[in-house]
Amino acid sequence: MPLKSSNPKFDSVNHTPLITDAQTVTALGADLQTLWKNILRGFTAIKPVKRFPTDNYNTKIAACIEDLQPSPHRSRIHPLLDRLFLKMAPVPSDAILITATAKAGIDNLEKLRRQESRGVDDILPSSLIDVVSEKLGLTGKGFNISAACASSTIAIARGAEMIASGRADAVLVCCLDLVAEFTLSGFSALKALSPGPCQPFDRDRQGLSLGEGAAALLLMSRKRAQQDGRLPLGRILGWGVANDATHITAPAQSGCGLVQAISRALRVAGIKADEICGISAHGTGTIYNDLMELTAFQQVFGRRKVPVYSVKGAIGHTFGAAGGIEVALGLKCLATRTAPPTVGLSRPMDEAVDRVSAGAAAISEGFLLTTNSGFGGINAALVLGR
Repeated sequence: MPLKSSNPKFDSVNHTPLITDAQTVTALGADLQTLWKNILRGFTAIKPVKRFPTDNYNTKIAACIEDLQPSPHRSRIHPLLDRLFLKMAPVPSDAILITATAKAGIDNLEKLRRQESRGVDDILPSSLIDVVSEKLGLTGKGFNISAACASSTIAIARGAEMIASGRADAVLVCCLDLVAEFTLSGFSALKALSPGPCQPFDRDRQGLSLGEGAAALLLMSRKRAQQDGRLPLGRILGWGVANDATHITAPAQSGCGLVQAISRALRVAGIKADEICGISAHGTGTIYNDLMELTAFQQVFGRRKVPVYSVKGAIGHTFGAAGGIEVALGLKCLATRTAPPTVGLSRPMDEAVDRVSAGAAAISEGFLLTTNSGFGGINAALVLGR
């Protein structure tokens, strides 16, 4: 099926953005297949934090990769990336690199301030470009997206647009973020953390749980994929980004920014709302985010009960890496026609009844919508196809 859009330059079959490889590393699995199996089983990786003292904070739990040990003067992003690329197929050296992160090597900044480290080359978000390029031997150009918790969703949208417009035929999107005392203390100060594992779309939800992880997705044009002998895992049909410009941390209660992002993604994909078979939601477990999302979904889909799920009760909120991990899981969802359970859900919000499930649910043939939102009012949406 060719990519449809209101913009004629996106209509070439050869320029349809394909995902030809996808890999993840999270606290719930060292690869995508393990992560998918564990989420279907309803497991959670949210546990007491052992990496740093939590006595001063209003929660003591997060989803950490327990054996992720840094070398002296370096961040944990290095062993995290090594694991990510270990099981990934070789990446073309000429692929354009788009990285996405909220805080990059923030753990090394902590060590630097405590005079435990002298390394500074992996602290800034922009440093991720050089780190990944060196590990993979990439020769193409690269840039970083740092847009809070929608970072990797926007990075994938940018990569898809570059392929659809013919400006690139291979793009690697690499995203990651870590659990560090800096981030836990910040969200604790905002009173945004749940004392127990988060409960997305539950009426008793009390906040989010932090998580860490990474994802890598290789995007290609159809022509390039055929030339390189790569089989597509799925297609990126539509994308949209919007900002509700309401508050520095809180979303617009009306969901106006998310509605605009979703509407744009549907227009680029050239499909109608009733062709969406499932929704991978941001689903953080905070009071305002979950209500905002369900409000937006109701505006777009009306009374139609499209299956909605969130994976953050299983792996925590992985910040800038969330969208990339959730797109990789979305490919599994489409391939198996299964919406995974929303781990942590016990008593659904009234707005979530018959939409969000604590168990895995079968979905019909169609397209998957995946959304993410972040501080500053940013909202992003993607439409995925088999």
